[in-house]
Amino acid sequence: MTDIIDELEWRGLLAQTTDLDELRKALADGPVTLYCGFDPTAGSLHVGHLTQILTLARFQRAGHCPIALVGGGTGLIGDPKPSAERSLNSEETIAGWVDTIGRQLSAFLRFTPEGCSPEPTDAILADNGEWLRSMTAIEMLRDVGKHFSVNQMLQRETVKARLDGDGMSYTEFSYVLLQSYDYVQFYRRHGCTLQIGGSDQWGNITAGLELIRRMDGNEPHGPAHALTTNLLTKADGTKFGKTEGGSVWLDPELTTPYAFYQFWFNTDDRDVARYLRVFSFRSREEIEELERQTEERPAARAAQRALAEELTTLVHGEEECRKVVEASQALFGRAELSALDARTLDAALAEVPRAALAEVGDGIALVDLLAESGLVPSKSAARRAVQDGGAYLNNEKVTDVDAVLGAGDLLHGRYAVLRRGKRNIGGVVVG
Repeated sequence: MTDIIDELEWRGLLAQTTDLDELRKALADGPVTLYCGFDPTAGSLHVGHLTQILTLARFQRAGHCPIALVGGGTGLIGDPKPSAERSLNSEETIAGWVDTIGRQLSAFLRFTPEGCSPEPTDAILADNGEWLRSMTAIEMLRDVGKHFSVNQMLQRETVKARLDGDGMSYTEFSYVLLQSYDYVQFYRRHGCTLQIGGSDQWGNITAGLELIRRMDGNEPHGPAHALTTNLLTKADGTKFGKTEGGSVWLDPELTTPYAFYQFWFNTDDRDVARYLRVFSFRSREEIEELERQTEERPAARAAQRALAEELTTLVHGEEECRKVVEASQALFGRAELSALDARTLDAALAEVPRAALAEVGDGIALVDLLAESGLVPSKSAARRAVQDGGAYLNNEKVTDVDAVLGAGDLLHGRYAVLRRGKRNIGGVVVG
């Protein structure tokens, strides 16, 4: 059985644990059942969730049994944010998000195939609405709430931050009771003795450990454990998982596979080694070789390409990854643009400066489109680009400053690709 703790340590994931020696021993004697929770705060998971999803998958590959919890109950309350009260969503909305997120999680973990008997390491998909919805207020207060000290709850960093501002509702203040009770339920139902999460969840997780001790006396499965991973930051100081367009989602309707691929491909050289360790299943030797290539030939972007292809394949499948790689190559003239389907081309052009037209009529001057798309600052700069041999339409060099875009130049009847020089891409979308 793989030593998962050593694996997490060299990948730079391990932040905090309870008794590390005891946890190592339990994992060595395994398989251990562990869980991580994902509250439905939106209609899709995003790349910020991948650290925990892939950590669950690493434990499963190391011979342990993961539980992926979708919080249909806790999602109705919301884990308190440090800055402001969460907006409460309707029960119908939450139910829909639970189903969607459950399907997304199923792509990363190995569950029992239909019609087969479960194996010890087959993953379990759970919804805490199953037990939280059936509890009465009296049961929650009498059986769970009595084990929590308000004095200790007031010392939690999120609570202190909110009390120093506009305050916090009793609803969010009570969230820790619900999450802690989830751990009790998994301890009783599945012999679950490890909860993982981001380092910002340490307080919630250790509260669950204490509740297991108080309610069940750590019997019959012995003391439970906590393990958190380091929160990911970017070298330039901006927040990981955000772009100018907002969050990078796993749902292809919210973030196209092309945009998803480009997010990883555009990783800063200073970040790519850490991202490979956190998000890739490649071996240590493979990752260190990619790091060496980044140091010696950064312009080749071998590490970024490997990261983008692995994660796009993992999230969207081999076929979608192939399409976006072909689209990326085609935009820069290394493959045929005509081979791209309309959906992939539209997604690719959505990520570059582009001009939107109602129609092309008898033709529109290329210099106008180069300027309107934002590839050049002015029409005079567009003329110079053409005269210098640096302007392209659909990967064909434009040599005439009076050239026009006509209906016959449109791909799929509505798209055209503009390029200035080797790397500056723009587009035209008609209709």
